[in-house]
Amino acid sequence: MTTLLVIAKEPVPGRVKTRLTPPFTPEQAASLAEASLTDTLRTVAATPAARRVLALDGAPGPWLPPGFDIVRQCAGGLDERLADAFAHCTGPTLLIGMDTPQVTPELLSVDFADCEAYFGPAEDGGFWALGLADPDPGLLRGVPMSTSWTGAVQRGRLVAAGLRVRDMVRLRDVDTARDAQTVASLAPHGRFATRLAQCTPLGARGTARPAPTHPQPENLPR
Repeated sequence: MTTLLVIAKEPVPGRVKTRLTPPFTPEQAASLAEASLTDTLRTVAATPAARRVLALDGAPGPWLPPGFDIVRQCAGGLDERLADAFAHCTGPTLLIGMDTPQVTPELLSVDFADCEAYFGPAEDGGFWALGLADPDPGLLRGVPMSTSWTGAVQRGRLVAAGLRVRDMVRLRDVDTARDAQTVASLAPHGRFATRLAQCTPLGARGTARPAPTHPQPENLPR
Protein backbone atom coordinates (compact mmCIF):
# COMPACT_ATOMS: atom_id res chain seq x y z
CA MET A 1 0.00 0.00 0.00
CA THR A 2 0.92 3.64 -0.32
CA THR A 3 2.49 5.88 2.30
CA LEU A 4 0.31 8.94 2.94
CA LEU A 5 2.36 12.05 3.65
CA VAL A 6 0.89 15.31 4.98
CA ILE A 7 2.88 18.55 5.13
CA ALA A 8 1.54 21.09 7.62
CA LYS A 9 2.22 23.98 9.96
CA GLU A 10 1.22 24.09 13.59
CA PRO A 11 -1.91 26.30 13.66
CA VAL A 12 -0.48 29.29 15.52
CA PRO A 13 -2.08 32.76 15.11
CA GLY A 14 -0.04 34.96 12.82
CA ARG A 15 1.83 32.02 11.25
CA VAL A 16 -0.92 30.21 9.32
CA LYS A 17 -3.60 31.27 6.86
CA THR A 18 -2.43 34.88 6.86
CA ARG A 19 -4.35 35.53 3.62
CA LEU A 20 -7.54 35.09 5.63
CA THR A 21 -6.69 38.22 7.66
CA PRO A 22 -8.71 40.24 6.97
CA PRO A 23 -11.61 39.58 7.03
CA PHE A 24 -10.83 37.19 9.90
CA THR A 25 -8.61 37.85 12.89
CA PRO A 26 -5.30 35.95 13.23
CA GLU A 27 -6.92 33.88 15.98
CA GLN A 28 -9.85 32.96 13.75
CA ALA A 29 -7.51 32.15 10.87
CA ALA A 30 -5.50 29.82 13.11
CA SER A 31 -8.72 28.23 14.35
CA LEU A 32 -9.80 27.59 10.75
CA ALA A 33 -6.37 26.18 9.95
CA GLU A 34 -6.65 23.82 12.90
CA ALA A 35 -10.06 22.63 11.72
CA SER A 36 -8.78 22.11 8.19
CA LEU A 37 -5.79 20.16 9.50
CA THR A 38 -8.03 18.07 11.75
CA ASP A 39 -10.34 17.13 8.87
CA THR A 40 -7.36 16.30 6.67
CA LEU A 41 -5.59 14.12 9.22
CA ARG A 42 -8.76 12.25 10.13
CA THR A 43 -9.39 11.51 6.47
CA VAL A 44 -5.83 10.26 6.10
CA ALA A 45 -6.28 8.12 9.22
CA ALA A 46 -9.39 6.59 7.66
CA THR A 47 -7.60 5.75 4.40
CA PRO A 48 -5.79 2.39 4.09
CA ALA A 49 -2.05 3.07 4.00
CA ALA A 50 1.27 1.36 4.53
CA ARG A 51 2.39 4.28 6.68
CA ARG A 52 1.11 7.73 7.65
CA VAL A 53 3.62 10.56 7.99
CA LEU A 54 3.18 14.18 9.11
CA ALA A 55 5.95 16.58 8.04
CA LEU A 56 5.34 19.28 10.62
CA ASP A 57 6.58 22.83 11.11
CA GLY A 58 5.95 23.33 14.82
CA ALA A 59 4.74 21.08 17.61
CA PRO A 60 1.98 18.44 17.58
CA GLY A 61 -1.31 19.31 19.27
CA PRO A 62 -4.57 17.63 20.29
CA TRP A 63 -5.60 17.71 16.62
CA LEU A 64 -3.15 14.89 15.82
CA PRO A 65 -4.79 11.43 15.74
CA PRO A 66 -2.78 8.33 16.62
CA GLY A 67 -0.89 6.35 14.01
CA PHE A 68 1.24 9.10 12.45
CA ASP A 69 5.02 9.28 12.28
CA ILE A 70 6.19 12.87 12.86
CA VAL A 71 9.12 14.31 10.92
CA ARG A 72 10.30 17.87 11.32
CA GLN A 73 10.32 20.10 8.28
CA CYS A 74 13.75 21.24 7.19
CA ALA A 75 14.76 24.86 6.66
CA GLY A 76 14.49 26.45 3.23
CA GLY A 77 11.85 27.18 0.63
CA LEU A 78 8.73 25.12 0.12
CA ASP A 79 10.35 23.10 -2.67
CA GLU A 80 13.15 22.08 -0.29
CA ARG A 81 10.70 21.23 2.48
CA LEU A 82 8.54 19.10 0.16
CA ALA A 83 11.63 17.35 -1.19
CA ASP A 84 12.89 16.63 2.32
CA ALA A 85 9.48 15.27 3.35
CA PHE A 86 9.60 12.79 0.47
CA ALA A 87 13.16 11.86 1.49
CA HIS A 88 11.74 10.43 4.75
CA CYS A 89 9.57 7.97 2.81
CA THR A 90 10.24 4.79 0.87
CA GLY A 91 8.05 3.11 -1.70
CA PRO A 92 4.91 4.60 -3.26
CA THR A 93 4.03 7.85 -1.49
CA LEU A 94 1.20 10.37 -1.87
CA LEU A 95 1.80 13.88 -0.50
CA ILE A 96 -1.01 16.29 0.39
CA GLY A 97 -1.19 19.57 2.30
CA MET A 98 -3.47 20.80 5.08
CA ASP A 99 -5.51 23.17 2.91
CA THR A 100 -8.03 20.78 1.33
CA PRO A 101 -10.29 19.58 4.16
CA GLN A 102 -12.80 18.34 1.57
CA VAL A 103 -10.60 15.36 0.65
CA THR A 104 -12.05 11.88 1.06
CA PRO A 105 -10.51 8.43 1.50
CA GLU A 106 -11.64 7.65 -2.05
CA LEU A 107 -9.53 10.52 -3.44
CA LEU A 108 -6.50 9.39 -1.45
CA SER A 109 -6.73 5.73 -2.41
CA VAL A 110 -4.29 5.56 -5.31
CA ASP A 111 -2.80 2.61 -7.17
CA PHE A 112 0.59 2.88 -8.86
CA ALA A 113 0.09 -0.32 -10.87
CA ASP A 114 -0.03 1.53 -14.22
CA CYS A 115 1.75 4.80 -13.48
CA GLU A 116 4.77 6.21 -11.65
CA ALA A 117 3.24 9.51 -10.52
CA TYR A 118 -0.05 11.09 -9.49
CA PHE A 119 -0.70 14.81 -9.89
CA GLY A 120 -3.57 16.64 -8.18
CA PRO A 121 -3.99 20.13 -9.68
CA ALA A 122 -5.32 23.00 -7.58
CA GLU A 123 -7.66 25.74 -8.77
CA ASP A 124 -5.04 28.42 -8.10
CA GLY A 125 -2.48 26.88 -10.45
CA GLY A 126 -0.59 24.91 -7.82
CA PHE A 127 -1.16 21.32 -6.76
CA TRP A 128 -2.91 19.76 -3.79
CA ALA A 129 -1.49 16.25 -4.18
CA LEU A 130 1.66 14.68 -5.58
CA GLY A 131 2.26 10.96 -5.71
CA LEU A 132 5.52 9.24 -6.55
CA ALA A 133 6.08 5.51 -6.90
CA ASP A 134 9.74 6.21 -6.16
CA PRO A 135 9.91 9.28 -3.89
CA ASP A 136 12.84 11.09 -5.51
CA PRO A 137 13.39 14.47 -3.78
CA GLY A 138 15.13 15.79 -6.90
CA LEU A 139 11.78 15.90 -8.69
CA LEU A 140 10.72 18.82 -6.47
CA ARG A 141 13.85 20.84 -5.80
CA GLY A 142 13.96 24.02 -7.84
CA VAL A 143 10.25 24.06 -8.73
CA PRO A 144 8.95 27.63 -8.17
CA MET A 145 6.31 27.54 -5.47
CA SER A 146 3.26 29.72 -4.74
CA THR A 147 2.80 30.92 -8.31
CA SER A 148 0.01 30.46 -10.82
CA TRP A 149 2.31 28.19 -12.86
CA THR A 150 3.69 26.04 -10.04
CA GLY A 151 1.50 23.08 -10.99
CA ALA A 152 2.42 23.23 -14.67
CA VAL A 153 6.12 23.31 -13.84
CA GLN A 154 5.85 20.45 -11.36
CA ARG A 155 3.85 18.27 -13.71
CA GLY A 156 6.28 19.09 -16.52
CA ARG A 157 9.14 17.98 -14.27
CA LEU A 158 7.46 14.60 -13.82
CA VAL A 159 6.90 14.15 -17.55
CA ALA A 160 10.45 15.24 -18.38
CA ALA A 161 11.72 12.54 -16.00
CA GLY A 162 9.92 9.95 -18.15
CA LEU A 163 7.24 9.17 -15.58
CA ARG A 164 3.76 8.07 -16.53
CA VAL A 165 1.51 10.60 -14.79
CA ARG A 166 -2.08 10.05 -13.76
CA ASP A 167 -4.05 13.23 -13.12
CA MET A 168 -6.32 13.46 -10.10
CA VAL A 169 -9.42 15.62 -9.66
CA ARG A 170 -8.87 19.38 -9.46
CA LEU A 171 -9.52 20.80 -5.97
CA ARG A 172 -9.62 24.23 -4.37
CA ASP A 173 -7.15 25.10 -1.60
CA VAL A 174 -8.27 27.29 1.29
CA ASP A 175 -6.27 30.50 0.80
CA THR A 176 -8.85 33.29 0.91
CA ALA A 177 -12.19 33.89 2.63
CA ARG A 178 -13.98 33.10 -0.64
CA ASP A 179 -12.07 29.82 -0.88
CA ALA A 180 -13.10 29.01 2.68
CA GLN A 181 -16.79 29.49 1.90
CA THR A 182 -16.57 27.37 -1.25
CA VAL A 183 -14.68 24.53 0.43
CA ALA A 184 -17.02 24.54 3.42
CA SER A 185 -19.99 24.14 1.07
CA LEU A 186 -18.33 21.06 -0.43
CA ALA A 187 -17.94 19.41 2.98
CA PRO A 188 -20.76 20.95 5.05
CA HIS A 189 -20.57 18.37 7.83
CA GLY A 190 -16.83 18.69 8.42
CA ARG A 191 -15.05 20.42 11.25
CA PHE A 192 -13.85 23.14 8.91
CA ALA A 193 -17.40 24.09 7.89
CA THR A 194 -18.51 24.02 11.52
CA ARG A 195 -15.64 26.26 12.59
CA LEU A 196 -16.21 28.69 9.72
CA ALA A 197 -19.86 29.06 10.74
CA GLN A 198 -18.68 30.06 14.22
CA CYS A 199 -16.50 32.91 12.91
CA THR A 200 -17.89 36.41 12.38
CA PRO A 201 -15.67 38.29 9.91
CA LEU A 202 -14.39 41.73 10.77
CA GLY A 203 -16.85 44.38 9.67
CA ALA A 204 -19.83 42.04 9.67
CA ARG A 205 -21.01 43.17 13.09
CA GLY A 206 -18.47 45.79 14.02
CA THR A 207 -16.09 43.39 15.77
CA ALA A 208 -14.91 39.85 15.16
CA ARG A 209 -15.92 37.00 17.41
CA PRO A 210 -13.14 34.40 17.58
CA ALA A 211 -14.15 30.79 17.26
CA PRO A 212 -13.37 28.41 20.14
CA THR A 213 -9.89 26.97 19.81
CA HIS A 214 -10.99 23.44 20.71
CA PRO A 215 -14.77 22.94 20.33
CA GLN A 216 -16.29 20.02 22.20
CA PRO A 217 -16.65 16.83 20.13
CA GLU A 218 -20.43 17.03 20.11
CA ASN A 219 -20.16 20.28 18.12
CA LEU A 220 -18.15 18.57 15.41
CA PRO A 221 -20.28 16.30 13.22
CA ARG A 222 -18.84 13.50 11.10
